Amino acid sequence: MTIYEYGKENEKQVLFIATAALEPYWAFEKQVMKLGEDYHVYAVAADGHDGKPGDFISIEKTVSDMTIELRQRGVRSLYAAYGLSMGGAIIVRFLATGHIPVQKAIIDGGILPYTYPKWICHLIHATDYISMRSLTKSRRLLEMVAPPEKFTAEGSDPKEEYDALMRFYKTYSNRTISNVFWSANNYELPHPAPKLDTKIVYWYGEHEKKARKTDMAYIRSYFDGVTFRQIDGLGHGELVMIHLSQFDREIKKAWEE
Repeated sequence: MTIYEYGKENEKQVLFIATAALEPYWAFEKQVMKLGEDYHVYAVAADGHDGKPGDFISIEKTVSDMTIELRQRGVRSLYAAYGLSMGGAIIVRFLATGHIPVQKAIIDGGILPYTYPKWICHLIHATDYISMRSLTKSRRLLEMVAPPEKFTAEGSDPKEEYDALMRFYKTYSNRTISNVFWSANNYELPHPAPKLDTKIVYWYGEHEKKARKTDMAYIRSYFDGVTFRQIDGLGHGELVMIHLSQFDREIKKAWEE
């Protein structure tokens, strides 16, 4: 786990964790640098996601390591936090542990734990692992699932970005991929949930509403006072991954409301 800092001169401290599961850290660097113009940003790259040695182990370990590192850097509270997908799961666990208070949190298509029997969880995990391992090895399959003309970030060259993705995928171990898909869907949360003073908003893309139904039901029942915001015309993670200017406007508006 590595924490990168941007905008150290700014007063408001925010936490940023954008990974839908196996996106490399650099895929979100432009977004973080832009936020660093107005905020002191702590951007977290989970183990196995920034090309450095080490495998991803679990949501629980990531949150523990992150909390220790932030406290070592003098962070005792945060103005805001943002997490996408698995990053959203990390933020949920981080809020639930309550070691560092957060005023405002955006959970963008965040994953909440499965409530299925364990044998079903293991079947889903096996399917997820095989699917993702196949994507990391096949450029053709990746482009079928995520066409470059649609999923290239604003201001980037499709060929260069997908070339870089395929090179980066070679750094992922089987252990990292397996642990990512098991832990993101089966991490532990304390029950009952702690009472928080955090304003929590759950974002979801219009085209992922059905897929996020159980996640939204879980977070609604877990934390008090969660509100929901639909991002019209987009799918899972598309706002932060692709539409950078719109994301910058949306997140700053949400954090400053």
